[in-house]
Amino acid sequence: MRKLLAPHTTRIGRPDGPAQPDAIGVEHLGGSPTDLARDLTELLGSEQVLHRLSDLVRYASDASPYRLLPQVVVRPRDAADVAALLDYCRRTGRHTTLRSGGTSLNGQSQSDDILIDVRHNWNGMAVENDGARLRARPGTILSHANAVLARYGRRLGPDPASADVATTGGVVANNAGGMRCRLSRNAYHCVSGITFVLPSGTTINTEGADAESEFRKAEPELADGLLTLRAEILADEELVERIKHKYTIRNTTGYALNAFLDAKTPLEIFRRLLVGSEGTLAFMAEVVIDTLPNPGATTVTWISTETIDAAARLVPALVGLGAEAVELMMAPALTEAAKAFPGAPSYWHTLDPKAAALLVEFRGEADALDDAERSVIEILADTPLLHPIEFTRDEELIEFNWRVREGLLGIVGHLRPEGSAVVNEDVCFPPARVAEGTHDLQQLLSKHGFLPGVAGHAAYGNLHFTLTPRLSEEADKQRYGAFMSDLVDLIIGKYDGSLMAEHGTGRNMAPFVEREWGAKATDIMWRLKRLADPHGVLGPDVILTIDEDIHLKHFKSTPKIEQVANLCIECGFCEATCPSRNVTTPPRQRIALRREMARQPEDSPVLAQLQAEYEYDGIETCAADGTCAIPCPVQINTGDLIKGFRRAESTAARERAGLAAATHWGRIERLARLAMSGVDGIQSHIGVKVLTELTDAARFVAGSDLIPSVPGPMPHPAPAHLPQTERESARAVYFPACINRIFGRDPDKPTTPSLPEAFVSLSARAGMPLWIPDDVRGLCCSTPWASKGLVEGHRWMAEAVCDALWRWSDHGSLPVVVDAASCTHGLLDDVATHVDDARRDQMNAMSIRDSITWCRDLLPLLSVNRKLETVALHPTCSTTHLGLNRDLKAVASFLADTTVVPVGTTCCGTAGDRGLLHPELVVSATRDEKAGLDTSPAQAYLSANRTCEMGLRQATGQPYESFIFLLEELTRSS
Repeated sequence: MRKLLAPHTTRIGRPDGPAQPDAIGVEHLGGSPTDLARDLTELLGSEQVLHRLSDLVRYASDASPYRLLPQVVVRPRDAADVAALLDYCRRTGRHTTLRSGGTSLNGQSQSDDILIDVRHNWNGMAVENDGARLRARPGTILSHANAVLARYGRRLGPDPASADVATTGGVVANNAGGMRCRLSRNAYHCVSGITFVLPSGTTINTEGADAESEFRKAEPELADGLLTLRAEILADEELVERIKHKYTIRNTTGYALNAFLDAKTPLEIFRRLLVGSEGTLAFMAEVVIDTLPNPGATTVTWISTETIDAAARLVPALVGLGAEAVELMMAPALTEAAKAFPGAPSYWHTLDPKAAALLVEFRGEADALDDAERSVIEILADTPLLHPIEFTRDEELIEFNWRVREGLLGIVGHLRPEGSAVVNEDVCFPPARVAEGTHDLQQLLSKHGFLPGVAGHAAYGNLHFTLTPRLSEEADKQRYGAFMSDLVDLIIGKYDGSLMAEHGTGRNMAPFVEREWGAKATDIMWRLKRLADPHGVLGPDVILTIDEDIHLKHFKSTPKIEQVANLCIECGFCEATCPSRNVTTPPRQRIALRREMARQPEDSPVLAQLQAEYEYDGIETCAADGTCAIPCPVQINTGDLIKGFRRAESTAARERAGLAAATHWGRIERLARLAMSGVDGIQSHIGVKVLTELTDAARFVAGSDLIPSVPGPMPHPAPAHLPQTERESARAVYFPACINRIFGRDPDKPTTPSLPEAFVSLSARAGMPLWIPDDVRGLCCSTPWASKGLVEGHRWMAEAVCDALWRWSDHGSLPVVVDAASCTHGLLDDVATHVDDARRDQMNAMSIRDSITWCRDLLPLLSVNRKLETVALHPTCSTTHLGLNRDLKAVASFLADTTVVPVGTTCCGTAGDRGLLHPELVVSATRDEKAGLDTSPAQAYLSANRTCEMGLRQATGQPYESFIFLLEELTRSS
């Protein structure tokens, strides 16, 4: 039944523009074929099978320029589920593709049949041998693994730019590299053990004591076949030399035939073959990776030269000095970077187009870095430089420099023509010929009308470039095809290089495997594939194909959508930060669904169905926290897109209600505190369960996006009265956030002191007294109205709070301090941009500070009476946006010997009241964080926003509170 006051999703309409020829047809309206969905539900359970229309559409796209609509998406829980799925495919003649992070660039994580998601249920890792080894499941995010290893002074060898979202499964399956990944550090050389599931269902752990004999017994034809192939290779001297030569440089085209040279037994050969096999030979349920030492410090510099030749001549010497990374960028890219990145070197604006630069990094102890810096200066003595080199060891500057290097994709994304695709290519030249190869590559790009921007890992001869053709237009598709043909001629014909150095083969390069390897080597690859997968179940066309034109088929169109999200390149970098990533749709999928709406004609039943399913998946479960914009190469804040949809769904009645709430906010505050008193009484005497049942009943009738739930213990009510303060001696105006005027302390904590009381006492103790104006009640930062898309209420409250702040601060003469980070962020980011010019000038003239920076400045004026051993800290999305995380950690370190931010901590998903409306969103957002807290409990749990702390309490079970309470407690007189 339709809930009371439920929004009409049809109000979001479809973006302006014509329908597209690749629009999903009406035959898919019901989602997966009924029989297929039923079979897989019986096999795995309903929660593991995604079969709605929206599910198929959102998984049809990855980071590549291709799009294949799966028939169904499944989320197996363990190796037994995968074996059952592969058995089902064998029996029914179906095929499947494995997908983890979805950051693959060449179309290797897409399927037109069964798509297996091996991220959702496949997170988890264990450190072994004091950090020397990492045992990881395929859904483990690479940066999370490195964060855990850092505690042991270790790290992983592969370091792709997508490390914050790419998974260990994808990295091993593609044999991905990165900026610092020498050949000896790639997955092929570092993976020492694998648990895999063959298409036959056989599961082998290569580390088992009898693994070799089990493999031979279970798979005799495969084991014997591998030995036969090895014997054939070893008997052909020319082929042996060919294989050896191919792996003197980076190469991920085809299968890793060097496995036949590096191992003697069937299982050891096959284990090596699995690395870089892109999920086409077996499913890797677990990998064991040998780790590397993590050097203590880093120094970085740019070396800018007049030409690419001059830069290339420096590379061997820099590598010889032990440089961890030597990255090449051409002047046109640096000039665009200077426009895109505030703080970039000013001389980049005027670089000659022929100029080039190297980003060079060394790692080690301080003395070693000193030696390296001196040595670099010496080898540059005879090289004309466009700018003196300036080494930096500052963490923020180092991060900035790498952000510039990795931001090339975003630069191209910003500059690309509307409607064009983003195609990332990845080639490798012999390192000694990288300058010559760069010239030829630039000429080829110019010949075909593409931007001649080239960058890459100069130390390895590995270059990247990005194409932006309109692949929905036949002429541009032919242009792209002609370019690819010429590229193959250049890389293979002239340089005998690699068509894919670190991105994997995929359907983008599958037609050219034989051209690169030759007929005999390619025949061995085909025979290998048939031995391991005789029924063709896994990843057809991903590495080997009989379709010579498959790289020119199934391109996705990029129809225009709302401007705020139109530049999306669907790379997926946003997904790991999104609170809803484990429950509904992350930002990339929200945008992919919107693009499908744009492909549909106005009266399409597919459009109507997508809109209906988008209400919960896309709109209701978006926290609109904006952290997706931080890793996004083109800085898209999908939350702004969703807030626009919420405004579109709003009605005149909702607008009137929103305005009434704003104008009567003081009364609502009092009622809310009264309600919290009732809640507190019920939960303390009867329990939370009764409240949960009552709110669930109300939500069933009125809708889950209107009536809050009570998913767990609720806080005490805040006191009815704020502490008394004096204006005369105050060093700042204190604006207590309305959430701290309504919600009190954790239910397991004493009711006093309240947060305002603790903050006032603390500041006075430090000799920095605060003043709370008498008329703060009834005013708010206006964020709740903005988040819900209530335009009139938002405008009224933004203007009211701006006027009050201006008056309280005596026209900006006193700073204003706010005790909730989301409210500080709302005042600085939202109010200041949604008021008239006069008020905007007033906002800009005032100093509005968060309690974090205020308390950081109080630290020299305070003494702690004792320190805790360990505190767990949750930086919020607002502290991240405001750049306050370092200050928040500094305060926490003042209070405890060890401060822990659990690996995988992101925005908690509470988003004001959204966590109460959709508590499953908070559970999704904090899944990894809770796992870390469960294994490593702390003495105190700190954050900087009351509703976030409430959500964290309910999702993790830990009593999160403002850091101010602990700071006030530990600085009291003994």
